[in-house]
Amino acid sequence: MPFALGHRAASAGYRLAAFDQIGSTNAEALTRAREGERGPIWFVTPEQTAGRGRRQRAWIAPRGNLASSILEVVDVAPAVAATLGFAAGLSLEAALQKVSVEAVLRLGRADALKFSLKWPNDVLAGDKKLAGILLEAEIVAGGGLAVVVGIGTNVVGAPEGTPTPATSLAALGVHVSAEELFAALSDAWVEFRGIWDNGRGFSEIRQLWLERAARLGENVAIRTGNAILEGTFDTIDETGCMIIRLPDGKHVPVTAGEVYFGTTASVGSA
Repeated sequence: MPFALGHRAASAGYRLAAFDQIGSTNAEALTRAREGERGPIWFVTPEQTAGRGRRQRAWIAPRGNLASSILEVVDVAPAVAATLGFAAGLSLEAALQKVSVEAVLRLGRADALKFSLKWPNDVLAGDKKLAGILLEAEIVAGGGLAVVVGIGTNVVGAPEGTPTPATSLAALGVHVSAEELFAALSDAWVEFRGIWDNGRGFSEIRQLWLERAARLGENVAIRTGNAILEGTFDTIDETGCMIIRLPDGKHVPVTAGEVYFGTTASVGSA
């Protein structure tokens, strides 16, 4: 079936640009923003040939996975716009819950899958990465900040040899299409984007995100460049920074880095 917005997204005025194949939905969205597109508009494809993740890593995915990017132009500071990534994680988690529950019911199973959110931008199934989120922003002519939130989800297959082991919905026994997942995602985005409300509702987004956070209260190791910080994942603050509690009780905010569960032993082998 073709890609289509969910009913709630269509009613809210979102638009859709769907491609059979494209290099990068994020790149296409940014190009359109530079050309005057102001959104809100989704860019989606089941096959992305030049996708990228954080730190310009290649995002390699087989045909049938979901690559999606939402473009909106907002009048907020870049630091506030960055917190929209947490709303994106909540949106995808809700969409995954919806399609997985429906798939489990079709199979006659009683056990629903559980997903969690890994700071700052991954969705996990167990300890395996199911999806990644990449947020990019540019100031555009005429004022405003063009924010593109890219969401890549492993629907039919997952890459191998990644720092965090990856999985797919198909491997979890959830056999849905990228199109079905996208319809649920577009509707969930309307809900959590509305709660976020240009940053004014981030306190509620923060609380909802923490309720779904992976390994909250457990030991983590964060690699930033050549430095490694170890401690307990305490919370995220009002700006979205990860707060680590060190063994001496000191709390340290982390703005960026690669997060590994456990200790430096796992970091060294990742």
